[in-house]
Amino acid sequence: MKLSKTIQTLSIATGLCFSPFCFSSQTLDAASLSYQPYWLKLGHYLPALRTDYKSTVDSPEFFLAPDGKTNPKSELRATINALYNANAQQTQEMRCKFPARYTWLESQLGRTAKLHCPELDKWEQVIDPAGMTLVFPTAFMNNPSSMFGHTLLRVDAKDQTRNKELVAFAINFAAEPNGEDNAALYALKGIFGSYPGRFTVMPYYRKVREYNDMESRDIWEYKLNLTADEVHRVLLHLWEMQHAEFDYYFFDENCSYQLLALIQLARDDLALVDKFPVEAIPSDTVGALADAGLLDTPKYRAAFGTRLLHQVEELDPAMYEAAKRAKQGFYPSSDTFTPSERAAILEFAYEWLNYEFYDDVLEREPTAKQLTALLKERSKISVSSPFTPVPIPEISPEKGHGSSRAGIGYQVNKDASDQTIFEWRGSYHDLLDSQDGFIPGAQISFVDTQVSVEDSHVRLDRLYLVDAMALAPSNKVFDSWAWNIRAGFDRQPNRNEMEGRGFALGGYGKAWGDARTLHTYTLFGAEFSSGELTDDHISTGIGAEAGAFLQVGKQNRLGIQGQYYALLNSDASQHAELKGEWQFSFARDWGIRSQIRYQYWGDYEMSARVMGYFYY
Repeated sequence: MKLSKTIQTLSIATGLCFSPFCFSSQTLDAASLSYQPYWLKLGHYLPALRTDYKSTVDSPEFFLAPDGKTNPKSELRATINALYNANAQQTQEMRCKFPARYTWLESQLGRTAKLHCPELDKWEQVIDPAGMTLVFPTAFMNNPSSMFGHTLLRVDAKDQTRNKELVAFAINFAAEPNGEDNAALYALKGIFGSYPGRFTVMPYYRKVREYNDMESRDIWEYKLNLTADEVHRVLLHLWEMQHAEFDYYFFDENCSYQLLALIQLARDDLALVDKFPVEAIPSDTVGALADAGLLDTPKYRAAFGTRLLHQVEELDPAMYEAAKRAKQGFYPSSDTFTPSERAAILEFAYEWLNYEFYDDVLEREPTAKQLTALLKERSKISVSSPFTPVPIPEISPEKGHGSSRAGIGYQVNKDASDQTIFEWRGSYHDLLDSQDGFIPGAQISFVDTQVSVEDSHVRLDRLYLVDAMALAPSNKVFDSWAWNIRAGFDRQPNRNEMEGRGFALGGYGKAWGDARTLHTYTLFGAEFSSGELTDDHISTGIGAEAGAFLQVGKQNRLGIQGQYYALLNSDASQHAELKGEWQFSFARDWGIRSQIRYQYWGDYEMSARVMGYFYY
């Protein structure tokens, strides 16, 4: 007893630690461990300009040291002091708050961590983890934050079947915007990181309902090649992230980037975020996981709208009209249709009405009664579903072309000298690129830049900050609208030279056909221009844009596009352009594009060019 009191007195007086909770701190070298790759991953540290490192976590609650955000060594010392000290209760609390940090430190001592955390244990028991699946909902053009697609994780439970996947848990990282912000402000704030981003855990069926049903986005599910122990390491860090908040950026520190930062905690040798120092496009991050050998063969979950389009193609005109009547309560007669046809009519009518319930926000009570009545009628017909399964696309998203593009080519002009052309596009896809792995009929292009070289003179010819189009075709089921927006800098022919302007335009209209074969569109809109071209005045144009695209085989896409704007307050009367293009995509990341173009502002110019493109 006297010896115990003596030891306690000495520990207080000298600062020595004889408790089993803290003796290990004497053998952990913070100076050498603080720059170990795994510790940097635990703190989300990246190399910085003004400091050696800086964490992407922005909430002070995540750090134990005052300068922990920018000093991995200081944060590790504070962590060791918190996890190994004489106060047993405080130490236990901190170990349960930072179980991933504690588990790693114990491994550095050659030991297996023994955690006694009832809340953590209960949380893991509810999740019941055995594996993980990366989930990739494809792009949704009507939401700025989802124009490139989205990624999230599903935690797969033990003995989980395909039917039970919907009740598994999903890990999602997303921005938390101000609900009063409109779409334009949302996009602007997202670019500059003005929204907080957080990890959340929720039932997977909620995300399937949101993406698959309400937004009609196809979903690809990739089983991750992780062991149960590696999944456990990821979840321990996710537990630590309860109090972590990030600044959300659409292009780099977005959902896909943060999921990579989480997944790379599974193994010491994974460094997934290092591949994305500038931007993290979701499809590229899926490709990075595939390159790391972490992805199994994906499963495809067709969207609500995809299923409807497939089913309507298998109905003849009479059955389609009967389905329209069935939605109103007038069911098909056995005198007119066979049992199999009646089953198809009722199934399609149910799916169609259910889609309209989500998309058109129909009244719940009367719609629910109609849906129940359709199911009751279908149950009277003892035949299996006559519809064939929705075909799985041949190319999954991670196998499409790279999101950035560089090009070099040569252009011949009618009046001006010939030019060597250099192009670069930050992201992501246009309507003439190979469509494999991308949403048909959608264009999303950012920082599309063209520079010409003529007699050693270098000139910026084009800088499109954004160039987006959504050309969803109308059909029997969907009455869709098409739109485009474009803003940036280009040059137009005027006063015997190509003069520059800053501009913004937008249009609204319709598209027809099939984006996978022949696709046409017409848009009506307006454009605003200012700069050298307009003598620094604002010129307004009102007009239309139209075009057609034809897919020939797997490698060839042909396109013709024209636009005409009547100029209301300009010396020139009109702005017109017509161009025909052909792209031959001879490999996944290589293509050749030829173009013939006519332009008119104050004068006219004609040109022809050939470009070679590399996607990466």
